[in-house]
Amino acid sequence: MNAALLLTGHDLDLKDFIGVSRARRPVALDAATIPRVLASRRALEERLTRGELIYGVSTGFGANVHYAIGGSAQAELQANILRALCCGTGPDLAQDVVRGAMLLRANALTQGYSAVRPVVIESLVGLLNADIVPCVPRLGSVGASGDLVPSAYIAAVLGGTGAVFWHGQRQDAARVLDAAGLAPIAIQPKEGLALVNGTTVMTSIAAHVLCDFEYLVNLLIAAVAMSTEVLCATVDSFADAIQRLKHHPGQIEVARRLRACSAGSTLLFDLDERRESLRGAAGAGGAVVEHAIQTPYSLRCAPQGLGPALDSLVWAQQLVRREMNSVNDNPLIDAAADAVYHTGNFYGGHIARAMDGLKLDIANSANWAHGLMAMLMDPRFSNGLPASLAAQPGLHSGFKGMQLSQTALVCQCRQMAAPSSVHTLPTEQYNQDIVSLGLHAACGAEDMLGHLRNVIAMLLLALCQAADLRGATRGAVRLGEGSRSLHAAVREHVSFVAADRYMGDDIAAVADLIAAQRIALVA
Repeated sequence: MNAALLLTGHDLDLKDFIGVSRARRPVALDAATIPRVLASRRALEERLTRGELIYGVSTGFGANVHYAIGGSAQAELQANILRALCCGTGPDLAQDVVRGAMLLRANALTQGYSAVRPVVIESLVGLLNADIVPCVPRLGSVGASGDLVPSAYIAAVLGGTGAVFWHGQRQDAARVLDAAGLAPIAIQPKEGLALVNGTTVMTSIAAHVLCDFEYLVNLLIAAVAMSTEVLCATVDSFADAIQRLKHHPGQIEVARRLRACSAGSTLLFDLDERRESLRGAAGAGGAVVEHAIQTPYSLRCAPQGLGPALDSLVWAQQLVRREMNSVNDNPLIDAAADAVYHTGNFYGGHIARAMDGLKLDIANSANWAHGLMAMLMDPRFSNGLPASLAAQPGLHSGFKGMQLSQTALVCQCRQMAAPSSVHTLPTEQYNQDIVSLGLHAACGAEDMLGHLRNVIAMLLLALCQAADLRGATRGAVRLGEGSRSLHAAVREHVSFVAADRYMGDDIAAVADLIAAQRIALVA
């Protein structure tokens, strides 16, 4: 059993986040967080006792800020906002996303600016450790005052309302809390708002998307290396000296990985060994050179084309880590400064920008995989491979249908790559006159990743077919280190295509391997 992750509010990273959201690592509150949480709560209660107007506590919400709320109605106000916001639609969010959102909400509240009681944070931690996951509709957030609608479904479960996933079944929240020995809590002034304000749902999706895309783009780099081998091309353009003249870290890293994956391959075209024959052809004046000394761009320019994705990942990961450790609700009660801050930290602009940018990287990766597939399939470019990689072209269509299916997915990715954040519309009586659409951007990137996963699965299947047609599993022919790993992982589940067959299951099998990140990559 992993040691519990201590929540401090300040040092949550992506690795620990995934450990909790997907691997169900237990969570505990750092004892040092309790005094500051209590101080913020006391500061709020003192101000309420003095009759101060504090947004969303002693006033209505949003455009209803002009309505004063007093006395016992302040607790009712918080319960009402949860009821009013439980109006989402669509399929439920993935359970790892909801677990991640609960973790992020707890982490934000521990910083001691949200004026909640410790029991609120402890209840979120209790749900996580009991693996009770609220059922949260995917659609309904505009990402302006944070993810109000989806967050309300999580908050409602703390009070025993709604539905949850537990032990693999969708169940009534009140019954599950009772069975798990967890007491529902009665929401007090400020606490409902503190639970629904903020960017925690969009940030949870964004963190998962970054984790998954990092693996996918590195798998695609390995596929480029294997493509170079099975097409009997040259790796001359992957030389480190070339990349360092361009200076970009991502480009340098892509080329390094390409060299590592293809190291030891006997299929590559060696320019140094063929230098004399090539020189002879050059002196013959108009003679046809048997082998091109430059490859098409999908091979030659892979460091330059895929390098930007690695660079943007570094930036996006830094941005998401900051958001994961941010205080992002409104208002904030700063006990040390004896101040109330009416803020806009709930606005999801940073996540929207990161995810909209990542959509371009996902679409570009899909384009790259499509370009490689096209060369493998076409005898004009495949350097002797049979048409459509069919073992017996003509009688059999080989991978022709799979290429059509891949093209459809790539076109879908390109259509989905448009930014979400520019499509803002005013809502909520013009209080939220500009909205971030951060959850839209994150969900869009998540959906595109699903397509990219299948696109790469199809490419890997084609590459393994090409490798076998080259005789890579017998005799003196040898794949590079990374390519051998890819080939072995795929062939453990999918056999060589000797004759036309139903291949939908083949794609699904490899896509599942990719989703579980079970194809080992050369470091």
